[in-house]
Amino acid sequence: MTHHNAVLQLRAQRLAKATRPFLARGNRVSRCQNCLLPVANCLCATIQPQIARSRFCLMMYDTEPLKPSNTGRLIADILPDTLAYQWSRTEFDSKDALLTLTNEYQPLVVFPASYAEPHREVLHQPPLIGKPPLFIMLDGTWSEARKMFRKSPWLNTFPVISVDVAMPSQYTLREAHSAEHHCTAEIAAALLAQAGDTLAAESLYQHFSLFRERYLAGKPHHPIHARKNNDC
Repeated sequence: MTHHNAVLQLRAQRLAKATRPFLARGNRVSRCQNCLLPVANCLCATIQPQIARSRFCLMMYDTEPLKPSNTGRLIADILPDTLAYQWSRTEFDSKDALLTLTNEYQPLVVFPASYAEPHREVLHQPPLIGKPPLFIMLDGTWSEARKMFRKSPWLNTFPVISVDVAMPSQYTLREAHSAEHHCTAEIAAALLAQAGDTLAAESLYQHFSLFRERYLAGKPHHPIHARKNNDC
């Protein structure tokens, strides 16, 4: 089953421009080209897109759209109007198209409040009245996300929204910079819940949980399996 997914479209564009093959971990595995899981673990038939008041825009760093472990793609699975752009400090040619959305949406840059300049407006809850929120997420490793936050001056006019996710991250697909850091899909699900898009939030978190389960099932040597065996 094929769904409209802006991240997969961006992935195809990125692959078309590549001068050499992108070899992710497990590149010899035969993968579904939609969910990027091993074919035996494909979850495409379980995807159930939802309608939400909120909208997302993913600013993706370099090879992030190519990685099977990326969870920004899961947001686009559940919310088909999600936008995805390749981030570039000097060549971001979709800036004007994104800025036109400010007529209909309130852009909010999703990032920890501690990194915002003192004069920057910071929210801790999405607005429930007025324009619907457009959550701009900086999708990459933690160091890459910090770089995007520092080097995207055209985003500086937008408020920052800082999310407090009480539950520890369940991601474990990559090594985290900190136990307090959550993956893109987990943050998005929390934002949807806070914005009142309850059904979309639940669907995204369920989709993320199944993706995580099947991704790890395709990696029998992942450390998490050793931890589970030790707990038995």
